[in-house]
Amino acid sequence: MSRRLKRWLIGTVASEPPSSQLAKAAAYSLNHWTALTRFVDDGRLDLDNNLCERQLRDIALGRKNYLFAGSHDAARRAANLYSLMRTCIQYGVSPLTYLTDVLGKLANGWHVSRLDELLPHQWRAAMPTPEKAQGP
Repeated sequence: MSRRLKRWLIGTVASEPPSSQLAKAAAYSLNHWTALTRFVDDGRLDLDNNLCERQLRDIALGRKNYLFAGSHDAARRAANLYSLMRTCIQYGVSPLTYLTDVLGKLANGWHVSRLDELLPHQWRAAMPTPEKAQGP
């Protein structure tokens, strides 16, 4: 299928007037052919980049909101929290559950030398799974 499409694109570029929208679109596709078809050769790659687009949208909205954070320090703190929440989501961790547990641990005197254990990916790995929690 991809070879047929590429042949059609080459033919379209050759037969259409260069200023036509179709010729421009075909030329664009051919110029980016390797990137556009990379997912065919590597099954680990997604067909689209919707996840990245959604995350970038969140960052752009956040940037607009940070303009009115009150101060540069407040904006940095808000950005850090935002980054932490996005990291939770990427690791499949509920931000509310995570914050509830982590803030409780910090309030109860969690030692500063063990802060890395509270990062979302390590926190998730240390949490008991439902099977482990039920026991034998």
